[in-house]
Amino acid sequence: MEIKQTTDGRVIDYMSRDYESILAAMHKLIPEKIPEWTDYSKQTDQGNVLLQLFAHMGDIIAYYQDRLVNESFLGTAHERRSIIEHLRLIGYRLATATPASAELTIDFPADCVDIIRIAKGDAFATRSTRDSSSVRFEYTGSDLDIDCNSLAIDPETDRKYYTIQIEEGRLIKEDIIGTSAGTAGQRFPLSFNRLILRSIGSSSEVNTDIRVWTELGGVIDAGWRLQDSLAFSREDAQDYTIEVDANDQATIVFGGNGFGAIPPSGAVIKAEYRVGGGELGNVSAATIATVVDAPALSLAAAGVNNPDAATGGADRESIAHAVEHAPGVFRSLKRAVTADDYKALALNFNGVGKVRAEAEHWNQVTLYIAPEGGGRVSDILTANLLAYFEDKRPLSTIIEIADVDYVKIYLAATVGIESYYSKSEMQVKIEEAVANLLAFDNVDFGQIIYLSKFYEAIEAIEGVRFVTVSEFFREGVAGPDDDPGKIQLSPSEIPRIPGSAVEDPETDQTYAAGVRLVAIEGGY
Repeated sequence: MEIKQTTDGRVIDYMSRDYESILAAMHKLIPEKIPEWTDYSKQTDQGNVLLQLFAHMGDIIAYYQDRLVNESFLGTAHERRSIIEHLRLIGYRLATATPASAELTIDFPADCVDIIRIAKGDAFATRSTRDSSSVRFEYTGSDLDIDCNSLAIDPETDRKYYTIQIEEGRLIKEDIIGTSAGTAGQRFPLSFNRLILRSIGSSSEVNTDIRVWTELGGVIDAGWRLQDSLAFSREDAQDYTIEVDANDQATIVFGGNGFGAIPPSGAVIKAEYRVGGGELGNVSAATIATVVDAPALSLAAAGVNNPDAATGGADRESIAHAVEHAPGVFRSLKRAVTADDYKALALNFNGVGKVRAEAEHWNQVTLYIAPEGGGRVSDILTANLLAYFEDKRPLSTIIEIADVDYVKIYLAATVGIESYYSKSEMQVKIEEAVANLLAFDNVDFGQIIYLSKFYEAIEAIEGVRFVTVSEFFREGVAGPDDDPGKIQLSPSEIPRIPGSAVEDPETDQTYAAGVRLVAIEGGY
């Protein structure tokens, strides 16, 4: 409690700032300030009503004072807009949502001999269900010509196959965002929210998520370049920057007054960009099966499917993530020298869930990458990461992107439950408890997995009487390790993420990753 005594002997309690405390403090002052008011016990008294109003107003003012102080510091701020402004001071930008990527297999009829063009923006999607809407994916590379005549025929299916990389999201091909007034510091908000903007750097390969150009008198000027800041732009440099607010509204900002060129007066400002991103794009294998907008494929009667799950989709950067990782990025000065620098910068790249950096040689660094939500590193994520590090690594350093080794953990148990609990419902709860221990966010590289944690998780479920574990081992090992109570993973290994079915070698049945219930005793 913060208490201070004034020169006249009066004691002030600075912590009495809520409604009740303020009202009580004013009541104590009545005999001194208004001695003629002797009967103030009636709640309906006009004076009491005024005191209550003042106490209410004081409570509100104190609340705003607390919020103002909290929002003034990065460690205590809660408003996303406050975090954005704090991190802008150290050159850190909160990441927008990142799209998931997937490998798409296109199958053509055996009699297809045409050249099929896949254009940037050709769209595919998952099928919608009662509980979820479809998720749109697009081809984001340069226009591609597929020579059907050169593809081999699979004798088992009598189809021809070709593979491309696709990303979740939607391409906005030409958004007219405004007309230049010829003044400095012009700002033009994009028409669609949720801009996909993975990184900003000197490498042109990184800045492919958005393209801005001006058009005046039929002449197109496509020389405008995206920069992290206009502070180092020359007066004639055709640079612009992007600001993304707390509501995911992106705004194009042009320079002036000696920092960046001003678009000529009357010029129409246009932009091409992609919107979308988020964890919703991490769809399961064999779910992207619909050709939404790819005329050439539709005419060729082609089918599509994704053999593996989509990976790398991540929601916009959270406040907690920014507060945790921004200091490390700031300390590295956005330059990768040590292994910790590479790890901090890679974790700052949205879509990357876990990283282990290992210096193989004096000029080679291997980054073991687990995409957000788990899974394998896609070709798109690999290319984006290499481009992201292009202006951050020493010139002679070679960066290798490697997959993480996911290890399945096998657990077989007999569980006893109370007689008045349903076996089927308890089985679901047990599998969820075990899967949560192996959830992607709860595991890390090279950790020790203790059997006791599984006992604790299952025994904590209401209705469980006892647990007996008969099998506890990792993939590739026929039985328990030397110590049956723990499993030690190697530095590049992560326990298998939940949700992926694993096969029981004895029964050929599939079950939730890491758990097989030999029997449930009791219940109904």
